[in-house]
Amino acid sequence: MTTTPHPLVTRARHLARELLLPHAERVDQEGLPPGHLAAVRESGLLGVSAPEEYGGAGAPDAVAREVQEILAGACGSTWFVQTQHHTPVRLLARSELPVRERLLRPLATGELMAGIAYAHVRAFPRVPVRATAERGGWRFDGTVPWYTGWGLNDVMLLAGVTEAAELVFAFTEAREQPGLRASPPMRLAALTAARTVSLELDGLRVPEESVVLRTARERFALVDIPRGANASPAVFGVAYAALRLLDDNPGARETARALRGRLDEVRRRAYALADHPVPREHIEERLELRTRAFDLMRAATTAAVVAGGGRSMSLDSPAQRLAREGMFLLIQGLTAPVREAQLAALAPTYT
Repeated sequence: MTTTPHPLVTRARHLARELLLPHAERVDQEGLPPGHLAAVRESGLLGVSAPEEYGGAGAPDAVAREVQEILAGACGSTWFVQTQHHTPVRLLARSELPVRERLLRPLATGELMAGIAYAHVRAFPRVPVRATAERGGWRFDGTVPWYTGWGLNDVMLLAGVTEAAELVFAFTEAREQPGLRASPPMRLAALTAARTVSLELDGLRVPEESVVLRTARERFALVDIPRGANASPAVFGVAYAALRLLDDNPGARETARALRGRLDEVRRRAYALADHPVPREHIEERLELRTRAFDLMRAATTAAVVAGGGRSMSLDSPAQRLAREGMFLLIQGLTAPVREAQLAALAPTYT
């Protein structure tokens, strides 16, 4: 969607067109094959936002967003596994702790792929995972309700909460080990292929040199909540993919044209705010645009289902896959302010 595509955008489009999209329905039903993630690793896309001096591309945020749109619109399961990787990379790039020198380069180059296990810290004052300082490191106890990419990625970014309400973020290997046990992969309404499990932590020990961040919970929330108010590129990716299905149906092209114009405008405004130099400003407008993006995604995927008629109920229909993946995006990264904004927008009004 850029005028002159960045090389990584060109690679993402090629990967989507030649590999991800042709197999998306099969992946959705049968699981994510290793070759998909191997292709993502080899493409350089995992280092899109990583510093160049560590083997990454150091690309602007606009490029990273466009890459995510393309992947999400082609194969939601592949997108969801690889999108976990970028938060650990960004966190390492900002860190001055020793773990940066050990992990940033292999993550930036795709030698290693990372997952994330920290969404549960948003449940505070409930503490699903407790972090306790021990000699030479930290002990983690509790339950990580959701961890995506089990058996597909190499390391995980794990977080726990201390007795003093400090958050401790540290890396550990994404495999069963003393103190860490995974559930069987969950059967979900969407993205089952992304291999999401829960993790039971019973005295998992992580050395101090694997810690990437220690911060007060309130300070983390000051960054996390505004970031969560921004519209997700994946929402636009799924919406545009649904509109392309409508383009292929002569009777639905006028609907696609009307929705595309509105979606383009919301995307433009949402990304302008995402690039605003003060993330904590314009929160209400960010939430409004995020909600409008969801509305348009739902309209686009619903229109694709309607246009497909009875064929849309088949599990090999891209329309129903996009509709289910859109349903998942409604709850991904759901903070309390986002939930409140979405529910308020959905509440009927009568005059």
